[in-house]
Amino acid sequence: MFVQIQKTPNPNSLKFIPGKLVSNNGSFEINKKDETNNDLLRNILSINGVTGIFLGKDFLSVNKKENTKWEDIKHIVISLINEFYSDGKKFIVDNQLNNEKQNDFGEIEKKIIKILDEKVKPAVARDGGDIKFKEFNNGIVTVQLQGSCSGCPSSTMTLKQGVQNLLCHYISEVKEVIAV
Repeated sequence: MFVQIQKTPNPNSLKFIPGKLVSNNGSFEINKKDETNNDLLRNILSINGVTGIFLGKDFLSVNKKENTKWEDIKHIVISLINEFYSDGKKFIVDNQLNNEKQNDFGEIEKKIIKILDEKVKPAVARDGGDIKFKEFNNGIVTVQLQGSCSGCPSSTMTLKQGVQNLLCHYISEVKEVIAV
């Protein structure tokens, strides 16, 4: 198996693409090895310098500490991924690891989520990350940036010039977008 590596706009995050399904039930982020029982994820999080993993449908983004070199990490991650799939496993996880409560959203929130899902998430996923809607209150949309987007130097500009402009254009009630 050949695991591809892609750089992301965040110098402390790399995107690993195994060419197989990674998650068959949505994307999520794990920052501590005691948050999961999955051996692959626990092993990656045990690598010295790794600070978190983001799982998308067909990729993993691994985040590291700024003073850790990728040369010390990436070959170990690739080896762990190859070993995991060589055991015949079809995907890394098959259920949501974090339990997000299902909200009954109003019409504006549904519009915001639809725009994020259709216009923003695909571009963010190409960079190894995700954006999750948290709330809409008094004209302010609160989102959570995950994966490569979390801590990325260009994420603030992307959020304000990209996401905020897009949402304000389509939904007049939106005045600002902030990240938590």
